[in-house]
This record gives sequence, C-alpha cells and structure tokens, in this order.
Amino acid sequence: MSLGLGIVLIVIGAILAYALNLTVDWIDLQLVGYILMAAGAVIVVIGIVLLARRRRSIATSRTSVDPATGDRVVRDEHSVPDDPVL
Repeated sequence: MSLGLGIVLIVIGAILAYALNLTVDWIDLQLVGYILMAAGAVIVVIGIVLLARRRRSIATSRTSVDPATGDRVVRDEHSVPDDPVL
C-alpha cells in the first residue's frame, strides 16, 4: 500500500513540476510538485524498510502420548527466524 501511494505521489508531483505549463497567482505548482515528489520518495523508502523488517513467525505443534499415564500431550511453539546478516 505504501509503495503504491509513494509512486502515485511521485508521478503527480512530476506532472505538476515538469509537464504543466500553468500559472496560478496564489500557488506555485512547480513547488507543490517538488514537495509531492519528495513526500513520495520518503513514503517509498519507509515502505521498503517496513517490508524488509517484516518478520514471519513459525508455529510448530507437536503431539505425543505420555507413556506413564497414556494421556495425549500437545506442545505448541512459536518462534521468529533470525535475521540474516547482510
């Protein structure tokens, strides 16, 4: 979601900054375009960082029978894999 939003902001900002040849007295459209492109770049970088940091958990369920009582024993384990060293 954040990557798409960042790309959309970059595209809209580039259109405002480079493609439009329109002058409005009360706002500088070129400056607004640059601001949108910068905001889009920041959002894309944040989105990439969040995707890289997303952790996946591993759930393991083991079922065994207790030999002394004959009862069924279920053990659930949840773990997070280690981050690989870059």
